[in-house]
Amino acid sequence: MPGQSFINRTAMSTFIIDGGQPLKGEITPQGAKNEALQILCATLMTSEEVVVENIPDILDVNNLIDLLAKLGVSVDRTDRHTCKFKADRVDLTYMQTDDFKRRASSLRGSIMIMGPLLGRFGRAYFPKPGGDKIGRRRLDTHFYGFQKLGAKFNFDSDDVFYTVEAENMKGAYMLLDEASVTGTANTLMAAVMTPGKTTIYNAACEPYVQQLCRMLVSMGAKIEGIGSNLLNITGVDHLGGCRHRILPDMIEVGSFIGMAAMTAGDITIKDAGLEHLGIIPLAFERMGIEIERKGDDIHIPSQQHYTIDSFIDGSIMTIADAPWPGLTPDLLSVFLVVATQAKGSVLIHQKMFESRLFFVDKLIDMGAKIILCDPHRATVIGLNREAQLRGTTMTSPDIRAGVALLIAALSAKGTSTIHNIEQIDRGYQYIDQRLNALGARISRQ
Repeated sequence: MPGQSFINRTAMSTFIIDGGQPLKGEITPQGAKNEALQILCATLMTSEEVVVENIPDILDVNNLIDLLAKLGVSVDRTDRHTCKFKADRVDLTYMQTDDFKRRASSLRGSIMIMGPLLGRFGRAYFPKPGGDKIGRRRLDTHFYGFQKLGAKFNFDSDDVFYTVEAENMKGAYMLLDEASVTGTANTLMAAVMTPGKTTIYNAACEPYVQQLCRMLVSMGAKIEGIGSNLLNITGVDHLGGCRHRILPDMIEVGSFIGMAAMTAGDITIKDAGLEHLGIIPLAFERMGIEIERKGDDIHIPSQQHYTIDSFIDGSIMTIADAPWPGLTPDLLSVFLVVATQAKGSVLIHQKMFESRLFFVDKLIDMGAKIILCDPHRATVIGLNREAQLRGTTMTSPDIRAGVALLIAALSAKGTSTIHNIEQIDRGYQYIDQRLNALGARISRQ
């Protein structure tokens, strides 16, 4: 029904995991969370109907859909993964209410409503966003892009609230100081309806940004350079409706590969979106994990042992995150936990967020051999399955660390308890039900 709330309201819950069960069978990844957040915000850019398919049924996405409905967008969710949006009655006054501030500040991805509203209506308001506690993630790139287009913004430090307005925006050349995915998406959405030509250099070029570009082009936008870090946009006066299908979630694909390896399971990942995975399969192969590609499916056969490669000069392997086409930072926690049962050692270097490795103390409690060098680097000495991880009680600090702890618990001897699983629910739909279908023993309490 239009305007209906779709938030999946999960009470404070806990996972109880009986570990040591090899996972076997087939699983299909959900729609990509990070793409969905961009695509849903882009529905604000037209008064015509936009149909989005393969929407992941997860907390962050459901919260954003609910926020759009509160903004006056007509929402018709034909099923849990398909939704029709029509933003013909957007109420900008709602953005100055306490209810908006509360909802938007709890969901970091909702920052991307600013670009569409700025481009279409010339103004937007926003509280300082929340989300994962993984270190400081600044918004400078977003506001730099808006300012280059001619917008002005004010920040109320007492109310922690941003106001962005523009009377006469025009296209401009800009060199972004970092290849921010959300910063690129926000600036791009503002630019497509800004008169003149806009050039965004050092743009993020992740598959999800490419998908956003293709969606906007199907709506009538003029964008050149899709897939590169140099985007040229010619502003248009009007965008129409479209139908868009979200890609498979590469983070889920990587998580399932890690689960198969850690439990010595045999998993086939159906419809994995292989052409959009970039370096992810190669990085797992460097960890010694066998990957069989079958059409658009990935098969991970059972392996009792897997050996980490070393560099050609014999030095220790380093797995580090980098902007696309480098390795996504969202999977480094999975690589770290997978390394705990490998043969050999690896240095995990998390460059982009300074707090994402702080969950390793729980892995150490479980018997893993990890040296936390500093907030960005951890050295893992693999156990080669000579000693199984032990079940323990832990708390999920964020989405990606949460699923890494879940992987560890699935492989551990005995029973593990994971609290604060709302963090996992934010990014992984029905994860306990889907893994139990593969032979896991997970109960939600």
